[in-house]
Amino acid sequence: MSIDQTAQIHPTAIVEEGARIGAGVVIGPYCHVGPQVVLADGVELISHVVVAGDTSVGEKTRIWPFASIGHQPQDLKFRGEKTRLEIGARNMIREHVTMNPGTEGGGGLTRVGDDSLYMMGVHVGHDCMLGNRLVVANHTSVSGHVTVEDDVIIGGQAGVHQFCRIGRGAMVGGKTGLVADLIPFGMATGNRGALAGLNLVGLKRKGAPKDQINGLRAAYSEIFSGEGTVQDRARKVAEARADNPLVVEVTQFILSDTARHLTVPD
Repeated sequence: MSIDQTAQIHPTAIVEEGARIGAGVVIGPYCHVGPQVVLADGVELISHVVVAGDTSVGEKTRIWPFASIGHQPQDLKFRGEKTRLEIGARNMIREHVTMNPGTEGGGGLTRVGDDSLYMMGVHVGHDCMLGNRLVVANHTSVSGHVTVEDDVIIGGQAGVHQFCRIGRGAMVGGKTGLVADLIPFGMATGNRGALAGLNLVGLKRKGAPKDQINGLRAAYSEIFSGEGTVQDRARKVAEARADNPLVVEVTQFILSDTARHLTVPD
């Protein structure tokens, strides 16, 4: 066991032999930290938190009561193989959140990025790859093998189907069932996640140039209406608007290999 002398561990907490506890870590009442767990400097487990398995938690991440982090994935094919969960820095992981490690069939790793808020009751399934600066609202379920890029917002009680991709800066509405890939900067709403336009407010807040935003709006109309398939139209738009990085990002996303279909307008 490696416990930095500046760590504060409540006498009711259990830290198993082999765990590595960094400087300034706070482990509150009735927490349980498993033997393979690594808590980086400044991590705080507020109380009644369980961190299990081969799990690392990045610096200054805070985890609220009754969160279950790193336990066996919810996959009937799992047979106890060695897999990992990596959680980045400065996250806020609220009450009753569950995050599972990877599986052999998905590469063996679940990765959670930095600077994100996971609100009460969020589930992060096995083999997910989650980016930075996410906001995932209460009781959202992110199924296995999902990829979420940076700066995404997912509304409360949403559900994301396994193997879906959510592009950078996208938004998923509350109670939405997202069953297909969502383009960067796209917005999905409704029972089965129809595309409902672009997250223009988010682009403006991130400081995207006005001419690029206007070009993306025009490209959106060209891609999702007209003759031919979405992929055919995306190829034409990619050639015509190759000087606009926002359009390039969206068209590359649409034309890349994927296990799911694409979220489109009703």
